[in-house]
Amino acid sequence: MKMYYKFLMILLLLFVVAGLFMFYDVGANSNYVLSKRGIRLASMLVVGISVAFSSVIFQTLTNNRILTPSIMGYEAIFILFQTIIVFLYGDKAFKVISQQENFFYAVLLMLVFSVVMYLLMFGKQKRGMFYLLLTGMVMGTLFQTLSQFMHVLIDPNEFSIVQNFMFVSFAKMNTKLLSMASITMLLTIVYALYHARYLDVIALGREHAINLGLDYNKLVRRFMLVISLLVSVSTALVGPITFLGILVTNLTYELFTTRKHRWMLWICSVIACLCLVLGQFLVEHVLRFSTTVSIVINFIGGVYFMYLIWISRKKVS
Repeated sequence: MKMYYKFLMILLLLFVVAGLFMFYDVGANSNYVLSKRGIRLASMLVVGISVAFSSVIFQTLTNNRILTPSIMGYEAIFILFQTIIVFLYGDKAFKVISQQENFFYAVLLMLVFSVVMYLLMFGKQKRGMFYLLLTGMVMGTLFQTLSQFMHVLIDPNEFSIVQNFMFVSFAKMNTKLLSMASITMLLTIVYALYHARYLDVIALGREHAINLGLDYNKLVRRFMLVISLLVSVSTALVGPITFLGILVTNLTYELFTTRKHRWMLWICSVIACLCLVLGQFLVEHVLRFSTTVSIVINFIGGVYFMYLIWISRKKVS
């Protein structure tokens, strides 16, 4: 009962903050302002839910609280794909390929990457999650290096196009993709929720899950595809948010004792949306756009990440 009460309090706080974000200091041209704020609010909710679902599922698969899907190189793939398009077509890149086509190809690329990684690690040689993470880190570094190499070669004006995808901003988010990203997210989380009961068993560990009758490798493959879809949705809309996943998942673990994933996924989503909407409200009306919400989240998340590593080392020693 205490958990339900706490969840309702956080949900109510989210509604209050969302109301403040929408109606605070609207001004005379209210219709225009409300329509723009409504699009930003909807985008933050989509990004928050996508980051929360993908981070919780990834941490359950890896059984590690300080990892997020970014370690697998998904975001590096997205940036590399955008860089290649600009490298090939220059400043006319997004006249040759529409934003919807760009989103579709980026998602397809991430899905193919997930399948290839799965086949390499869980194919005939039956390697484990440790090798999957290690290979993901190496591939992510490789993709980042290739992107940086092409950044040096392209024109500075063309590089500014790529920069729009490299840094998070809710002020210049891709609104043309909002409907497509929302539909993709909704279909993906429905699929993830249908299989959420298996996450409770997977959280016990690979051997326990297999002994309890689960087809572990098949479920890991499915959840890897879910993660790649959700990461592509959030990255395509606003760019890579490195530390948001670590911050909101660990807040969920600290505030709530339940480990049922049907609850954890939604609790973490509400906390992620609250962080984004509250952060954007403070940036706009208190800090007057002197910084961005991504810098604030990455700073707090980075400090919290160091704290988690320090706690982990203390427990081991």
